[in-house]
Amino acid sequence: MQDAEESLSLEREGAPGAGGASPARSLGAVEVGARAPQRVRGWWLWALLAYVSLALGIIGIVVPVLPTVPFILLSAFAAARGSLRLRRWLLSHPRFAQAITDWERDGMVARRAKWLATSVMVGSAAVLFVATPRWWGAGCATATMVAVGTWLWLRPEPPSGERRGP
Repeated sequence: MQDAEESLSLEREGAPGAGGASPARSLGAVEVGARAPQRVRGWWLWALLAYVSLALGIIGIVVPVLPTVPFILLSAFAAARGSLRLRRWLLSHPRFAQAITDWERDGMVARRAKWLATSVMVGSAAVLFVATPRWWGAGCATATMVAVGTWLWLRPEPPSGERRGP
C-alpha cells in the first residue's frame, strides 16, 4: 500500500513525463547513472519478482549451487519498476549496493565475485558428473556454465583501489 502511495506522490512531484522535479530528488532515492526508479503498469508483478528474487539471492548465500549476485541484480531491476522502497533499501545495503551500482552503471563485476562464481560452477559441474545418471545431462549443464563463466570473465572490473564485494 505504501508503494502505491509513493507512486502517486511521485506522479504529483514530478515523475517522468510530468514536467516536474526529478524523481530521485523528490523521493530522496539513490540514483544510479541516469536511471531513476520508475513505476510501470503491472507494478505488482515487478514487485513480486523483486521480492522473490531477493529471497532466492539470500538463500543463495548459504546454498552453494544457487547464485546470489544474479538474483540480487534481478531484484534491483524489478524493484525499480515495482517497489521503490525495496529499490532504496537495496541501493543503501552495505553488502549489495556496490555490486548493483557497478553493474547498472558500467556492467562491471568485481574480480572476487568472478572467482566465487567460477569456483561454485566448477564445484557444481563436478557434483553433476558424479551424481547425474546420464553423462549428457551433466555435459549440457557444464557447457552452459562454461558459456556463463566466459561471459562473466569478459565483463569489465571496477578499479582495484576501491573496496568491492560480490
